Amino acid sequence: MTEIITSGFSGPTVCRLTGVTYRQLDYWARTGLVTPSIQPAKGSGSKRTYSYGDVLEVKVIKSLLTSGVSLSRARQAVECLRGALGADLASSSLVLSDAGSVLAHDAGDLVDLLRGGQGVFNIIPLASVVAELSTTIRQDLQSTSEREHRTA
Repeated sequence: MTEIITSGFSGPTVCRLTGVTYRQLDYWARTGLVTPSIQPAKGSGSKRTYSYGDVLEVKVIKSLLTSGVSLSRARQAVECLRGALGADLASSSLVLSDAGSVLAHDAGDLVDLLRGGQGVFNIIPLASVVAELSTTIRQDLQSTSEREHRTA
């Protein structure tokens, strides 16, 4: 798995691993929400290559959107997570309040990412997002390996 993580993930693979559409991923890359850190697009027809950290950010954003957070709020949350926590998402939890604010919990510290909000209605432990992504990657690698073995 280290070899794959080192070489990166293509756009279609990121979509398969995270559940986002290619159109969403393309939009997020073009607007700078999640840019591929290994190989950005260089014109029409070029292929983007995403790092494991990029894929994890896509998965976190997808989790936020699934939890009812708007894309603009998810964008703010991810930007603050990157700045406030050094992008150590695996040791964090996101707390969504009824006012729509998102808080990151890291090693006992709460960081108000979007300012405001009182009552908590949902907590997304990011360790489970990391674990789910790792399991999906392993299954995808196994499936790809089995398909290649059958065709050989």
